[in-house]
Amino acid sequence: MRSLLVGLLTAAYPLLVYFGLGRFEPRWLALMLAGLALLRAIGSPDRFWRWAAAGALALAGVSALGNAALPLKLYPVLVNTVLLCVFGASLLHPPSAIERLARLREPELDAHGVAYTRRVTQVWCGFFLVNGGIALATGLWASNAQWALYNGLISYLLMGLLLGGEWLVRQRLRHSPRKVS
Repeated sequence: MRSLLVGLLTAAYPLLVYFGLGRFEPRWLALMLAGLALLRAIGSPDRFWRWAAAGALALAGVSALGNAALPLKLYPVLVNTVLLCVFGASLLHPPSAIERLARLREPELDAHGVAYTRRVTQVWCGFFLVNGGIALATGLWASNAQWALYNGLISYLLMGLLLGGEWLVRQRLRHSPRKVS
């Protein structure tokens, strides 16, 4: 239940900040980010997510102390950076992140499947790098509305397109002479 709550709050975060900035000072919205960070940190066995929680707490602290919105708008950059680190680390220390997910459905993944999942993990690393860069640019130079539009909608649509496109490629490869999961 906690994981679902954290996921929903993280997904809704840009819109909550956007609507909150019109009604509250940034220091009060920093409490929301601090609460999200604490929810993420409590009981998380993964060091990457504990670092993300520490980074979110730092952003919340800077926002609260300076009563500034910019640190709140940098949270999507932090999330993309952590995901890039998680996926990138899995390439350095296999199995890759996508291979781990694939093995939940197909434990006996063949060599082609392992190579394919490694390539998909690399594609996701590229996505997190570009998406994080755009999140940074919108945080620094775009209006609050543009920031919320990109980070609260467009980036999720792009993620969905990547997921859907990968699924289509996988289906096509499954029906080709070389079976890939």
